[in-house]
Amino acid sequence: MSFRPPSKEEVWQAIGPLDGLPEDFRQAFLPNGDFEPIPVPGPNDWLAVHDEPGQTFLDFVKSRPNRPDARRNTIYLQPLDDFRKSNAPPIDKLVQFSEAFFAMNVEVLPLLVTSSQRITTRLNPYTHQEQLLTRDILRLLSENLPENAFCVVAITMRDLYPGPSWNFVFGEASLRDRVGVYSFARYDPRFYRIDNSDRDYLILRRSCKVLAHETSHMVGIQHCIYFNCLMSGSNHLEESDRRPLHLCPVDLRKLHYSIGFDINQRYRSRLEFAKAVHFDDEVQWLERRLSRAA
Repeated sequence: MSFRPPSKEEVWQAIGPLDGLPEDFRQAFLPNGDFEPIPVPGPNDWLAVHDEPGQTFLDFVKSRPNRPDARRNTIYLQPLDDFRKSNAPPIDKLVQFSEAFFAMNVEVLPLLVTSSQRITTRLNPYTHQEQLLTRDILRLLSENLPENAFCVVAITMRDLYPGPSWNFVFGEASLRDRVGVYSFARYDPRFYRIDNSDRDYLILRRSCKVLAHETSHMVGIQHCIYFNCLMSGSNHLEESDRRPLHLCPVDLRKLHYSIGFDINQRYRSRLEFAKAVHFDDEVQWLERRLSRAA
């Protein structure tokens, strides 16, 4: 499989026609040199082993994706562990990030005690750590979906697996049922028995990234092949770490189409969060984007 980065013409086609849009919208969807092009993948990278056709903005609109409405307008986080007592990223920070990223109401559901539910577990034969079966979790989530939920995202510090033949999976979602479950376990350096002085920073940043990436899939946004983008696929942790925390113009336009937020206000909210948690590269990037709208 040989991936060829798209041409400039193909990138513009993916963004879609901008004629007739309000000037602030049009400016927001112009790259203006602020977005890295998608690189040629290395031999173990996502696009070297996965055939991704790409999803243009017009493809996205034609797919009739899930969109929040007056009844389904809240993103719910469903913890499967007590995030206050584990080595997990602070759940209040995950809520703040999600609210800024999606410009939607985000709420935390009460802890779901997996030991009292019908959730299959096993010990991973290689790591000897407990794993939870994703399909059991997805079933429970879909059975208990709040009426006003746009989606429910279960989060855990335990490892996951989707079936007996799999070693592990970072997460899994049922887009039709608007539920998903994601593990932050393998984003923690301690999972690999690595002591890292930046551990708290790393796990928060990685957890924010996977939370935004996977929840964006629930909005109907597929993997990006046009820019180095939050929605680019990743085959391993190093590749995931190379992805930025922001959306490219193609995928920002998709998210805006679905939710309808004020683009610059969303950037300002994200900038406030990035400053608070010292995501310094994102601070610089967001300030640059906002300066173009001034």
